[in-house]
Amino acid sequence: MPKLYDQVTRIKKPDWLKIRLHRTANYAEVRHIVEEHHLHTICSSGRCPNQAECWSRRTATFMILGDICTRGCRFCATQTGRPLPPDEKEPGEVAESVRLMQLRYVVLTSVTRDDLEDGGANHWKATVEAVREQNPDAAIELLIPDMDAKPHLLDVILASKADIVGHNIETVERLTSEVRSRAKYRTSLATLKYLADGGAKTKSGLMLGLGETEDEVLQTLADLREAGVSIVTLGQYLRPSLGHYPVAAYITPEKFEWYRQRALEMGFSYCASAPLVRSSYLAEEALNSVKSR
Repeated sequence: MPKLYDQVTRIKKPDWLKIRLHRTANYAEVRHIVEEHHLHTICSSGRCPNQAECWSRRTATFMILGDICTRGCRFCATQTGRPLPPDEKEPGEVAESVRLMQLRYVVLTSVTRDDLEDGGANHWKATVEAVREQNPDAAIELLIPDMDAKPHLLDVILASKADIVGHNIETVERLTSEVRSRAKYRTSLATLKYLADGGAKTKSGLMLGLGETEDEVLQTLADLREAGVSIVTLGQYLRPSLGHYPVAAYITPEKFEWYRQRALEMGFSYCASAPLVRSSYLAEEALNSVKSR
């Protein structure tokens, strides 16, 4: 039974966290295709607040390597346990889904697979190759686990030649051990630095409202920039249930915009920073900003 951290002293969500739908003809078409063919996207299963807007832009996110994670982060609703072996048919199925949905921008993410000798790296590479073979004009972004910052595994990811490779640092260094499971702040930085040094366009994301200070956020941004990260996202943490890590504060849109300006001043090519921003929000726009530099 999960521990209920603060059932009584819950903070009321402010008005700025209300979802504003962007339902267009593109969105309706993508939704119809998803429902007709029973396609799986993390956009739907994760109840992302930006699903309508992203689908309208022909952008969607797929989770590969199953839905059971070998880690148990205290902010995440993903089930923790012993995962099933990778599905060899999955790369082709994802590629076909991308084709049916006529996506222009594809984001691939996954659970962490510490149970696999290669951390799932070869499955990642096979999926990118399958998507690219069937959808040569689609841009591909990866949101990978830390792979324990092992060079030989990250080399496999680099060999896939995805347009962007991301790994989320999630929170500031002080809170990492409280919020994340097994993951280490410095390991995440090492992963991102290796990818950037290997020629990848790298991206990372932060959740705010976990109890971090302004100085800690700025220090994390500086650490990411020093690691070669060129794209960063900042969004409000919303805990999935009372059994998950509690929200310490709801950060105002004005403060998110202030952080965005500070990130750009530090030299990031692109920063999406707002309460409802998630890792893949306006991903195509982020890629275009990097290409223009």
